[in-house]
Amino acid sequence: MIPATLEQLEQVRKECRTMVKKRATASAGTTLVPLPGTDVLADVGMLMQLLPAINNKFGLSQKQLDGLDPETKSMIYGFVMSIGSKVIGRMVTKELVVVVLKRVGVRVATKSVAKFVPFAGQGLAAALSFTAMRYVGNKHVEDCYEVVKRMIEQRELLPGEPAPSALEEADEDPKLEVKTSSGDNEGKAPEDSKKD
Repeated sequence: MIPATLEQLEQVRKECRTMVKKRATASAGTTLVPLPGTDVLADVGMLMQLLPAINNKFGLSQKQLDGLDPETKSMIYGFVMSIGSKVIGRMVTKELVVVVLKRVGVRVATKSVAKFVPFAGQGLAAALSFTAMRYVGNKHVEDCYEVVKRMIEQRELLPGEPAPSALEEADEDPKLEVKTSSGDNEGKAPEDSKKD
């Protein structure tokens, strides 16, 4: 479910950033496995779980968006396109994760090579892995945050509950006079209309 208020949105953002930090730490741990490529495969697997989880927390998974009315869905996809996200509202596949990882491709390639530098190599690879995973995860969190924030702001601009009309107010308060375009006394309280 899409957060309805900025307070709820901030809470979801905080929860997602914590989730990203945990996954980034786990990613750094995978660099300790001395086999080439295992850390990158692990990162792909982690992102295939992390990115949909973030989408879900913000109410922006493909399934959640499919359940929205067409107008709201169109508005959200417009916001998604304006920020350039390739992940929000889409099925997260291995191919999509690889595209996302290409954005931080230098870090991933450096991480794989750094692992084999004696002594400091694994530490450097772990630091690069943590940084790359945190970057990708937090970037997605911020993209989702921005889309939902725009949605909340858009809702606030649109008239939610229509204000009661003058006639409805007159029905509730018999002493309230309602002026009509014809200038007659329609809407006046009964005791007022006797005076005319």
